[in-house]
Order: sequence, then C-alpha cells, then structure tokens
Amino acid sequence: MDFNEWTLNAIREEGTCFSWMEELRFNWIPQVKSTISKILEGYTLIIITDKDFKYFSEYVTTKINQLEKNRPFIPIYPLEALFPHYTTLKDASELDFLLDMLDISFINGYIFWYIGCGNHKLYEYIEQDKTSLIWRLNQDIEGIFSLNKSDPLIDIKLIQSFQLFEKALDAALIGDIEL
Repeated sequence: MDFNEWTLNAIREEGTCFSWMEELRFNWIPQVKSTISKILEGYTLIIITDKDFKYFSEYVTTKINQLEKNRPFIPIYPLEALFPHYTTLKDASELDFLLDMLDISFINGYIFWYIGCGNHKLYEYIEQDKTSLIWRLNQDIEGIFSLNKSDPLIDIKLIQSFQLFEKALDAALIGDIEL
C-alpha cells in the first residue's frame, strides 16, 4: 500500500481523538517515510530534544524495543547516552569532533531525530541536514512536522505521533507499505 494512503487510513482508524493529525500529516509523511527508509537501510536514529522534552526521548527509547513487540530491535539512542558532554560543545570544530565520533561509531549511517522548539545548540546543524527527522514545536516550517508547545494536549499529541511512527515502522518491516 502507498505510504500516504496507509497513513490516512491509520489516522482514521484511531477515531476522533487523533483527527488533529489529518491536517498535519502532509509535513509528517515525507520525513517519516525517509526516516523509516533509512532505518531499513541500517541507519541508527539519534534522538535530541530540548530539555523540556527529555521525558519524550526516554519514553521513545523505552517503548520502541520492548520484547513483546516480537520484531527486530531498532537502533535508536538518545544523544546524551552516546556523548554526555554534548551540551558543552562550544563551536563548529567541537561539533565536528562529535560528528566524527558518530561517523566512526555508526558506519552504516545515522540520522538525528530532533524534538523541541529549536533552542538546542545542535538545532541549526540538524535543520540543515535534510535527512534529519524534525518534530518542531512553536514554529511552522514547510516540510517539517510542527506542533504548538502551549497546546494543553501537547504530550498526548507527541505520544500519538510516536505511536503512528512506530505503527508505520512495523508496517514497513513486514512489507505492508511501499516507501
């Protein structure tokens, strides 16, 4: 099944509590489609969040590789688990050292998954990297999935978006969708 059609069907299957995603799917689909393709090619997903959304990084990394899922584990790590001192990077040359380390560590490749408002030190680099998955808060940018941080349902919307991402990943792993 085509990924666009699959996504719309998956959103509608969830009912009215997820109807908000129908409108936002046009920015969600291209990035998620690309990310899942990269994961299937052997890339590692490295999560970076603003400090306000660190909980979400922990949620994702706790949920995605549960044994009950009965599927291959997904290589996904929070950046702070790989390099706890990333917040102390001061300039482009130090960022280059970090990227060199990641290149050496993940020879099949890696992509960043950024969740936040864009005030993270590494955001400018991530935004320029066209392969990154970005869930941007408080700023609508064409081609980037965006939510409003002040929305009282922001936590629920992030979790629902992740659940849709994981459902799409599962469908891709078993060949139900075309990427």
